[in-house]
Amino acid sequence: MRYSSAAVLHLLAGQAYALPAPAPQASHVSGPVDPSQVLNLPLSSDASGSLRGSEALLGYNPSNPISTESTVIPPDEFELAPGQSDDRELGFYIDLTNVKNPQPIRGGTTGPTDPGPRTPAYDRLNSDVYVPPSSDMGEVSNAKWPFGLSHNRHGLAGAGWARSQNTDQLPSSVAMAGTNMRLSPHAYRELHWHKQGEWALMLNGSVRLSSINEAGQTFVDDITEGDVWFFPPGIPHSIQAFESGCEFLLVFNDGSFSEENTFLLSELMMRNPESVIAKNFRTSVKTFDNTPKEQLWIFPGTPAPTNISEQNVTGPAGMIPVEGSYSYHWSQQQPAKVPGGSIKILDPATFPIASTFSAALITVEPGAMREMHWHTTSDEWSYFIQGSARLTVYEAPAASRTFDFTAGDVGYVPVPNAHYLENTGNETLIYLEVLQATQYSDISVNQWLGLTPKQIVKDHLKVDDAFLDTLPKEKSFVVPGNPDLMATDFTPAAHGGA
Repeated sequence: MRYSSAAVLHLLAGQAYALPAPAPQASHVSGPVDPSQVLNLPLSSDASGSLRGSEALLGYNPSNPISTESTVIPPDEFELAPGQSDDRELGFYIDLTNVKNPQPIRGGTTGPTDPGPRTPAYDRLNSDVYVPPSSDMGEVSNAKWPFGLSHNRHGLAGAGWARSQNTDQLPSSVAMAGTNMRLSPHAYRELHWHKQGEWALMLNGSVRLSSINEAGQTFVDDITEGDVWFFPPGIPHSIQAFESGCEFLLVFNDGSFSEENTFLLSELMMRNPESVIAKNFRTSVKTFDNTPKEQLWIFPGTPAPTNISEQNVTGPAGMIPVEGSYSYHWSQQQPAKVPGGSIKILDPATFPIASTFSAALITVEPGAMREMHWHTTSDEWSYFIQGSARLTVYEAPAASRTFDFTAGDVGYVPVPNAHYLENTGNETLIYLEVLQATQYSDISVNQWLGLTPKQIVKDHLKVDDAFLDTLPKEKSFVVPGNPDLMATDFTPAAHGGA
């Protein structure tokens, strides 16, 4: 006997459904069985069911019905994306974006289909998890978290929002956590400080920063898209958006960091006795009658003066010297161009105050990839600004896992796991790598083998001298490739000598 999908779902939900007599499970059973007696289900739609079934439902019963409806999705109800039917060992990126009813098939035209329940949008965004390359093996910690799945906390009166990622969302990210924050025009991120160091990249718009250090030296600067700031632990600061509003990325040097644990001026005033506050400022308690009685966090503000000098405040200690500045105008640094993309680095060599933060802003053209590498002293925290990519994490001794990323995603690779980043889209990939290190550095697999005696490499990989002669002595950072993601030959001759 064959049950319809509707009948099966009604059974699962415990809803009323007039079932036909089930097929017997043993040869000695014959004749129809009343399903209401076996399943404790009513036959009438206006009858009520029961919260719990009877003991008669325990274990085997020859009258128990089984479904004989096929769960295999027929070939005419789905499509295969380019590369799905090719040799599994090639491990092509599978783009499920526009195929009908994507299925987890690789290396053939048939395979283990997925009848659901499912959310196809997740499968389309994560094809290397849904249809993994055969090289993936074993268990590797999750390396991806989309900010789009983080709780979005809103500020006061539409002044902005923030959403975060820490070890609660990405357990492997023990060394770093991130926050994506938006300020509406003229809004403030109120005066505050953190237990952790705060490294930030402006994603769009502009802000005015203000701060002081322990010596009473002051700091004020205007930051725009592509610029960076850093405030050491305990240093108080404020952030105010200009007329256009803004969005920025914050990275903290502690994976357990939470925006909810920020030290705020508003809370400082509310969490001390009024008489103590008045005594501290040598004034009357009436001075603070209008002080907010709730946390400000992100709140509307009056426009900052265009002329920054109007907000310069200095005491006997003066201003923070330029070599100790909390800001770096990274937007004005031109990147180093390499075949297939570009890279520019910011670390303590040029931004001394951020003594443990090293970062690289990397672009990768369609078909190209960030070369295979690993870091020797730090985990890598990544943020994807534009485009799409995939990354495979190799973890000793014999495990790997491939993940897909799009704009707004966070990636995390623990030290010293090897990885790469391949541009899987048709636009330039732009992403940020952040390390907890005093110098940005990595080990390039290409350079490693290029600087190893040829005979040693030949004995290990069984390759010929022609290949060994192509191994570089310098890091490539990015290697070019064919935008056709089904290509298998990447020699210069295959690309017209390029």
